[in-house]
Amino acid sequence: MKERITVSVSTVHGSRHFHLGTKTQRSIRGALWTVFFVALSTGVCVYYLLSQVDFAKHRQQELETESLTLSEELKTLQQLKLDLESDLDEREHRLSNVSDRLRDIEGILNVDSEEPQELESRLDVATLTSAVRRTMLQELPSGAPVTGARISSGFGRRVHPVTGRSTVHRGLDFAVNTGTKVYAPADGVVEVVRPSREGSGNFLKIQHAFGFSSSYSHLHRFDVKQGEFVKKGQLIARSGNTGLSSGPHLHYEVRFVGRALDPRPFVDWDLDNFETIFEKEKGIRWEFLVNRLEQRLHPHLQLSSQKAATSPESSS
Repeated sequence: MKERITVSVSTVHGSRHFHLGTKTQRSIRGALWTVFFVALSTGVCVYYLLSQVDFAKHRQQELETESLTLSEELKTLQQLKLDLESDLDEREHRLSNVSDRLRDIEGILNVDSEEPQELESRLDVATLTSAVRRTMLQELPSGAPVTGARISSGFGRRVHPVTGRSTVHRGLDFAVNTGTKVYAPADGVVEVVRPSREGSGNFLKIQHAFGFSSSYSHLHRFDVKQGEFVKKGQLIARSGNTGLSSGPHLHYEVRFVGRALDPRPFVDWDLDNFETIFEKEKGIRWEFLVNRLEQRLHPHLQLSSQKAATSPESSS
């Protein structure tokens, strides 16, 4: 007997019976399986789409976070750019000021800066020139041996105030009281310390560099000894009225290889009027002395070119 399914439907109007055959049953099963697979596929698709939506939202948050980070980094870089531009402007301003000040120094040092040169080269020339001038003023007699004193008698021929004879006065007389401090006008070594009651009286002589010497007469007492090394500005003696003298004063002489020079240009000699000594005392070959000092000082000065050669960047 063939399998049949009977479906009874009861209503107020009575009962009705439906008979389902094998083919119908298969059709219904196929339809149910189809619905099941469709529903399952739909569920899988919905789950996949929901997961993709969650991933997209998470990715969107990450991109927003990265965007905020990049925005902050961009602001930082923009601020850094502004700071660097400001620093560059400041450095250019400083460099301009250095160039202007260097031009003033070159004018004071009488250094020719008309030809276009690198700033480092100009600095090297100014440094060397300044060092030479400072060394010359340190090692050669410059400035007065006493402070604030009046010159009572100059260099040259005059009538001696004691003997009344016309003689050559080989130095300067400073009108100072007994006991006035006398200072060394340059570095040197004490060559002569000679007490005496005649002629120059108590006499002191200092040997300086390059054949220059200075001497001091009519002193009251000595504050240094023969053979002692002295520095410029050091106390060496006290003025007095010893020897052939008409009153308290200091007789001061400057000599070059034994030849007496007018001390007045050396007394007035300083950085402000450095060139005047070359014009007033032309008997000395100053150019050779300056060249010798440049050769001596150049190896000991760290010039700009040498700094660049020994900088960490150049050695790396």
